Amino acid sequence: MSSVKKIYGIKTTDKETLRRWYYLLYLGRCLDEKAPSYLLQSIGWQFHASNAGHDGIQLAIGQIFQRGKDHLFLYYRDLLAALSAGMTVEEMILNGISKATDPTSGGRHMSDHYAKVEWGIHNISSCVAAHDSQAVGLARALDYYGVDGVAIASHGESSASEGYVFEAINGAARERLPVIFVLQGNGYGISVPTHEQTANPRVGQNYAGIRHLKVLFCNGKDVFDSMNTMEAAREYAVKHRTPVVVTADCVRIGAHSNSDKHTLYRSEEELQRAQAADPLPKFRRMLLRYQRFTEEELQAIEAEAREELKVANRNALKAPDPTADTVMEYVIGEAYPGDKYGTGIPDGSGEKLTLVQALNKTLKQEFRHNPDTFLWGQDVANKDKGGVFNVTKGMLQEFGNKRIFNAPIAEDYIVGTANGMSRFSDKIRIVIEGAEFSDYFWPAMEQFVNSTHDFWRSNGQYSPNITIRLSTGGYIQGGLYHSQSVEGVLTTFPGARVVYPCFSDDAAGLLRTAMRSRGVTVFLEPKAQYNSAESASVIPEDFEVPFGKARIRREGTDATLITYGNTLHFALNVAERIQKDLGKSIEVIDLRSLVPWDEETVYASIRKTSKALIVHEDRVFGGFGAELAASIAKKAFRDLDAPIFRVGALSTPVGFHKCFELTTLPSEDKIYAAAKELIEY
Repeated sequence: MSSVKKIYGIKTTDKETLRRWYYLLYLGRCLDEKAPSYLLQSIGWQFHASNAGHDGIQLAIGQIFQRGKDHLFLYYRDLLAALSAGMTVEEMILNGISKATDPTSGGRHMSDHYAKVEWGIHNISSCVAAHDSQAVGLARALDYYGVDGVAIASHGESSASEGYVFEAINGAARERLPVIFVLQGNGYGISVPTHEQTANPRVGQNYAGIRHLKVLFCNGKDVFDSMNTMEAAREYAVKHRTPVVVTADCVRIGAHSNSDKHTLYRSEEELQRAQAADPLPKFRRMLLRYQRFTEEELQAIEAEAREELKVANRNALKAPDPTADTVMEYVIGEAYPGDKYGTGIPDGSGEKLTLVQALNKTLKQEFRHNPDTFLWGQDVANKDKGGVFNVTKGMLQEFGNKRIFNAPIAEDYIVGTANGMSRFSDKIRIVIEGAEFSDYFWPAMEQFVNSTHDFWRSNGQYSPNITIRLSTGGYIQGGLYHSQSVEGVLTTFPGARVVYPCFSDDAAGLLRTAMRSRGVTVFLEPKAQYNSAESASVIPEDFEVPFGKARIRREGTDATLITYGNTLHFALNVAERIQKDLGKSIEVIDLRSLVPWDEETVYASIRKTSKALIVHEDRVFGGFGAELAASIAKKAFRDLDAPIFRVGALSTPVGFHKCFELTTLPSEDKIYAAAKELIEY
């Protein structure tokens, strides 16, 4: 980088640069004004948020973006920023009218969301500012792999009220990462004025006390002030490897979007003032006043831009529409086959490992197998400790604090930065402890949901390759936030696999498969079994378990008991008791994998036994067993000789006192009673 910083001004900037800027500003405005016409003609562009009044800062964002080094995370109002960064008008119209050739998503994402993944312009969700922590994760990759670039996250100032924005800025400063957070302030968050959104009049002031953070302010309506500020921000972030917050003062000339009627909350006088502050005619007048261009030259530039828009419009309208038969494509990334042992059932002998030992050993093996594997979370990287349950013990010492490190107590940030770092390269695999206990995972749901539809939303261009480890379940007398079950919720999201092993061999095999797969895998670990002798198993070397393959733990002919997790041991004991007491045999199926689940094995068993009992620790109402029951009722109804029975927790939280836990959760006696009733039906 040159040691002499370039200062832009109307008198000093070369004419070709001024021409390019004016061309982009004018072309962007033409497109911005044309966008609503597509909706009026029922062609598309159902959502449009005008960028008029943000012209200076958006031009600057795109101009300082260095393709091949930098990464852009733009928000829905960043039309000009995308155009300035190099996207063509045709590409942007393809997005607006949701064509199959739309480079952002192939028509899967809503209009006004611009991306070009191969350039580092990232596909983000509509959850405004959620991409801040993703930009931090991307910057973490830039730092680790030694790339001399920055990650730029742009959005409005009102979305900075979200707690995850602070998490991202605080985290980037703590880790000293090259991120530029651009907060475009136009005085409103839809209809809510800024003074009702933030403690300080200029939102960047909210972060002024954070160490290792540079806070800059600029006039986002002015091209030169915006360019100088963004140049300074990038130079500082690259040189010092620390984040920068840029607050750009803009003006919202129009409504929030095409679905907003701003005359209901803005006076005529205010709207006139906003119109008078329009950056485009101001820049045009300046070019004339300082005799950098003649009127004829500017008119020629404008005519050229209008012609480009005309041609782009004609071409985009001819582009193919997406087809409904592709709707199930790209739901989740490709799974590692995990079929080294076929059904995933070990047959060796040797030393038994507990669940904790198996997880720890497999993590270390996989980190040696793939040097582009990383792990972080709460309390996972300390000298003699590895998390609350010591699952990651010894990993810091072997792999170092660039690959194994502690995260703040900020679950959204933990998942969001995993999503962002994964974007840097498809070879990267990330394991996170999403929360020390699954009950604490809920603050991360916003990022979890985003991650589950990233692959689909990007039309297969980006897969977040993340394994989310969560210790879950009860039977430890942990009470609320330490004993609840969460799979009933997490299995409802397309785009995430959910596995729930109980025995240590299955845990090792499924963890290996998860860490070698593309896409998001939720890896649930029954904490009550971490050190239990009954879950300990012999684990063959490099053992693999495929997704979606159940394991018959006990064969039987009189009833099928389907279960997973902690209740598996109860089920096996019940099957033994039923055999002794009634002389009947129960087939016990350990699902191991919930999404996908092994329908073939379950239906084959029911054809043999004609009766089904579903048991899980989670609540019966709304639990995962309800989906199993519905599927069995539809696809195996003719094989049933009795109703489908279910045993699970009561519809109440798991309380702290032992009496509450024992009453709420399934027990061996409760399962025995249900099994006996079913067999005698």
